[in-house]
Amino acid sequence: MESPLQLLSAVEAHHAGLLGRGTEVVLRAGVDPLVTTASEVERLGPHQGLARVHVGTRVPVPSGTGTLVIGDAFSGAVQRRLLTLRAQRLIIADDGLATIHLLELLAAPDPRPLVRARARPTVARQALGLATSARVRALGRAGRLVVFTAMPVPADLRDAVTAHGVDVVGHDFPWLRGRPAEPPPPERQVVLGSSLVANGLVHRERYLEWVIGLAADEPIAYRPHRREPAADLDELRRHPRISVAEPGPPVEVCLRGLTRDHRVVSLPSTALTSLRLVLRGTGTTIQGVTVPADWWTDRADPGLREHLSLFLDGLETAR
Repeated sequence: MESPLQLLSAVEAHHAGLLGRGTEVVLRAGVDPLVTTASEVERLGPHQGLARVHVGTRVPVPSGTGTLVIGDAFSGAVQRRLLTLRAQRLIIADDGLATIHLLELLAAPDPRPLVRARARPTVARQALGLATSARVRALGRAGRLVVFTAMPVPADLRDAVTAHGVDVVGHDFPWLRGRPAEPPPPERQVVLGSSLVANGLVHRERYLEWVIGLAADEPIAYRPHRREPAADLDELRRHPRISVAEPGPPVEVCLRGLTRDHRVVSLPSTALTSLRLVLRGTGTTIQGVTVPADWWTDRADPGLREHLSLFLDGLETAR
């Protein structure tokens, strides 16, 4: 697993009964939020049969009998390992928007290289992605491929991948929703930090002006994205009406205690979808905000902007 969402998805897949007893979870080394999330999962009490969590090590998969769970199907390291293993069954755990891109590639009539959207792969990387695509599609034809996701999958896309043997299994974080929640922040307005600035897709000045403008209405609790620059967070901390949270577990974990008195505001983000599921029944208002046209940089092509709209359903209450 390479991100907190992938780790939570693996735990939920285990809770759903898709994995056997003695499940081993391997986390990518050098990713502090992963370690923090793993510690929180352990504190909350993982599902029975979820065994040890390893950091930066390799746990062998029994040849011909094991189930392999991966989070990032576009990782070169993951793809190379997938081609050398003979796992009986493959489960691809959720990785946010990348999951939709993966399904689109698997829905194509012929194998498409499994490379990230908007990537410019080398010839060698294209070849690896194509070989992995053939391997994954073969598992689908054999009825041994599951994509486990909380993302909204359009019906036509679901039908297309199902025709190739892919079993798309949806979930709404039942394990996480069943765990005790921490007290909510005292601020009623919660703003989710975005990676769009760090990824060079949105102008920094426009973004910071927007966040500071929200604080003019009422104080805000700001939950940083794990890739936000430290300098940006320091600027927000200097504002007297903005409380910037320290790094910790993902928002799906740390904001489960929100109530009907709270409002969550965010630019397009996977967290909009996952929080709507985690906070279902609480009455919390969740608002997805459209990115104004003059915020985008030249790196944000029209296809990306349209893709991000999957997470924008306007003003919504988590019922």
